[in-house]
Amino acid sequence: MTRRVVVTGMAGLTPLGSAWPAIRAAMAQGKTGTTYLTAWDEYSGLKTRLAAPVAYFDHEHAYPRKKLRSMGRVATMAVHAAEAALTQARLLGHPALTSGRTGVAFGSSYGSTEPTRGFVRFLENGDSTGLSAMSYIKMMSHTAPINIAIYFGLKGRVIPTSSACTSGSQAIGYAYESIAHGKADIMIAGGAEELCPTMAVVFDTLFATSCRNASPETVPRPFDRDRDGLVIGEGAAALILEEREHALQRGATILAEITGFGTNTDGAHVTDPAPETMAQALLLALEDAALPPSAIGFVSGHGTATRQGDAAESHATHRVFGSRIPLHSLKGYFGHTLGACGAIEAWLTIEMMHGGQFAPNVNLTCPDPLCAELDYITGGFRAIDCEYTMSNNFAFGGVNTSLIFRKILR
Repeated sequence: MTRRVVVTGMAGLTPLGSAWPAIRAAMAQGKTGTTYLTAWDEYSGLKTRLAAPVAYFDHEHAYPRKKLRSMGRVATMAVHAAEAALTQARLLGHPALTSGRTGVAFGSSYGSTEPTRGFVRFLENGDSTGLSAMSYIKMMSHTAPINIAIYFGLKGRVIPTSSACTSGSQAIGYAYESIAHGKADIMIAGGAEELCPTMAVVFDTLFATSCRNASPETVPRPFDRDRDGLVIGEGAAALILEEREHALQRGATILAEITGFGTNTDGAHVTDPAPETMAQALLLALEDAALPPSAIGFVSGHGTATRQGDAAESHATHRVFGSRIPLHSLKGYFGHTLGACGAIEAWLTIEMMHGGQFAPNVNLTCPDPLCAELDYITGGFRAIDCEYTMSNNFAFGGVNTSLIFRKILR
């Protein structure tokens, strides 16, 4: 018998702020986090100059210097989000954290950029000046969960997820399964990513970045006929997952319940998504939740604003739900935050579900006829009263994830 899993805390950092009321207000005004980065002008081989930074977060002074020795920007954002989520869950300093029954599942595409530069210099000219064991800890792909575990003294399982755009959602899904099957009582789950031009150039080489450098406010444009590619962003989000009875016994406020998780791989191509297996991931989540498609009232889509990705995702969604399902992508507001996006979108989906108001697709003025017919939310916030929502993400390598959340009446 599986155990029920609930959310008792959640927090994050986005290009539009770290508190939901401020983020919502910016969305209501149609604001986005996209900006022209003059710092990227030095990279002559980079066509895009657009990004969505978390400009207000000073990672170098977020914690005492001794605590920061093993943290680059990505790990610092992850720890900060986890700390805020634990605070909301009233778990900071709680003996449950060090009981051996609390773990962490957290993901990022990669570690931090600066130590990587040092290792490259060493390979090119043998100069190891400035390198230390901490350089590798900051650079490694599992730097976020390890730093979270050490900072909060966790003694339970550690699940690093480094699967590009599904890192955050896989972490939440695997944390949910850990609790459901009795391997943990509490899990800190989520994802983080720091801004790096190498991530932009990856998509540049695929002709998949937006190059509207003169009009950053108009991009990205998920599902729009006139979209020209994605914008790289950064951020972090953490959800505190807890076994339901454990949460009730300590008097925690339950924010939502996770009822389903599905994940699979296309097994076909590293960058060309397959609608058939994408749709199967959604069906796996529905099967896990024991729900029919008609029970889902809203879908938070991946929506990167790339031609192939948007089309494949929309057709996969249509296969499962038909044309009736309301859908948006938050990447129009935050850019593509890669390893963080699944966690940020899960957090904000729960916030919107409780408010009964879902943000529109920003910059979507004319849905692409090559995308499937869906109820793409446009204009202002849409009032939707639903018990269940779904959040989907898809990554390089054909990795697909789907999470289902149930609203808890507060």
